[in-house]
Amino acid sequence: MSEPYQTIRLENSGAVALLTLARPERANAIDRQMLDELQHALDAVERDQEIRALVVKGAGGNFSSGFDLKEQMETRPSGFDTWQQILDRDFSAVTRFWHLKKPTIAAVQGYCLAGGCELALCCDITIAAEDAIFGEPELKFGAGIVVMILPWLVGPKRAKEIILTGADRITAPEAARIGIVNRVVPSDEVETAALALARHIAVIDPALVQATKRAINHSFEVMGLIEALDAALDIDLAIEGNGSDDKRAFMEIARKEGLRRAIAWRDARFGGSADG
Repeated sequence: MSEPYQTIRLENSGAVALLTLARPERANAIDRQMLDELQHALDAVERDQEIRALVVKGAGGNFSSGFDLKEQMETRPSGFDTWQQILDRDFSAVTRFWHLKKPTIAAVQGYCLAGGCELALCCDITIAAEDAIFGEPELKFGAGIVVMILPWLVGPKRAKEIILTGADRITAPEAARIGIVNRVVPSDEVETAALALARHIAVIDPALVQATKRAINHSFEVMGLIEALDAALDIDLAIEGNGSDDKRAFMEIARKEGLRRAIAWRDARFGGSADG
């Protein structure tokens, strides 16, 4: 577990591995390098027979602000072929936490938004700190949803309200109430609680745990989860490949005046209306 990663850390203590998203200066925004390093780290976790469970957290007080918009500002991706490569990489890394044979537990503190929120939702269990904030703000600035797993967890009514309004201030107690997280703990206990749960699961026969995770996942997959996620990804490709006026305006402000100003412009458009 000593790989020279730049954007993540991977440590293990006996049967439990701890994966940390480690770009705290960017609120652990997920860039291309992090996506590649996540895949490499998850391959290592999959291969290591000593590891029986994985906990994922963020460094610096936040889980993740989502896919890195600053990287998009700098690279200016356009066209369907380019966006297909980007979205396939995003989708594959995030859904890896759903498909990993071993149980995955997200320990969420601070902001957990957009692609970061989707990563936490793809984990088998999510423990939230009292200060955690969840949301899917993508539609507010003209982007689509990469991993449309939220409706499978909260149902269509709540998912439509969250996604169509771009809600990005969902508190931890509300997230627990609607089924986004399993439990809420004091902020200074979230990592401890997640690790304790992982160690509890790690005592159980790993073959039994992995087979049972596969059975639970399969119960959703036979209802069409994988097909639905793939179809939603195709829709997101159409959204990003064509581009939207809102996204172009947001990015133009961000390039000229910075992301903070672009986010302020985005939020001002809604005049303080309720967003969840």
